[in-house]
Amino acid sequence: MYKAWAFLLIAAGFEAAWTYSLKKVSLSSIKYAITENPFFSMTVGKEIGYLLIYLGLGGANIFFLSLSLKSIPLTLAIASWTAISLIFIKLFDILILKTPTNSLEIFFLTLIIVGIVGLKFSSPN
Repeated sequence: MYKAWAFLLIAAGFEAAWTYSLKKVSLSSIKYAITENPFFSMTVGKEIGYLLIYLGLGGANIFFLSLSLKSIPLTLAIASWTAISLIFIKLFDILILKTPTNSLEIFFLTLIIVGIVGLKFSSPN
């Protein structure tokens, strides 16, 4: 059972990374790079690289989520995965991007964590 929760945490980490990769991927940028530059240029390579990272993170996210769903009930897994992803995204904003935060945000993040723990321990499995 702990292995399934580890897979869920890994999936949430990939979900958070995938969310940030959305900022870098732009289909119009890829189209522009391909039409305005030689195909094997650095510009095209960079844009295609962003797309491949985006696809890889999304695929890894779904792969690890599917592994966790084999042992964790669907509603509990999806609720926890979403909440943990949100927490990871917010922590990244605070710790890495230095986004200003306040005590109310911390309080509500704590409520999310309490909710996840409550769901885990109240689940029949």
